[in-house]
Amino acid sequence: MAAQSRAAMKLDWSKVGSQLGLRGSTATALANFKKRNDDARRRVQVLQDQPSTVDFGHYRSVLKNTAVIDEIEQYFKTFQPKTYDVSKQIKAIESFEQVAIKNAEETKGKVEVELRSLEKALNDIEGARPWDETTVDDVAAAAPEIDEYTARLVKKGRWMPPGYQERFPNLSVL
Repeated sequence: MAAQSRAAMKLDWSKVGSQLGLRGSTATALANFKKRNDDARRRVQVLQDQPSTVDFGHYRSVLKNTAVIDEIEQYFKTFQPKTYDVSKQIKAIESFEQVAIKNAEETKGKVEVELRSLEKALNDIEGARPWDETTVDDVAAAAPEIDEYTARLVKKGRWMPPGYQERFPNLSVL
């Protein structure tokens, strides 16, 4: 058995898709490939389990017409199994493998970018100060557009943003 066959037998197909984070057409193509692989292995196993020798002597002793047995034995001895050129299938598998690797690399890149983004967001959340410790200067530094908007309102003589009193009528008497 070739080293590739042994490696394929040790492969845990149930974990491949989840460990690589495969989705969509890549995961479907991998599942289809696994199914075809399993079907081929089962067919090979069934054929290997079947006896490959014929006891023509037994049939000669049981049957009266030994000429038929001699003819069948002659066909059996001269039989040559057909060989098939599987280079097309191998090329198809190799091209599938290349596409699968390319898709896996793209997925890996996207996942890494997303992970970095999520880690940054998590660090921002964990490093943020509570609201009761945040000052107006902190908010202005974080979002300078708010400070600029407020400066424009004050310059125009507006002390409250539009709609503030309608939205918070009880807070305007403080």
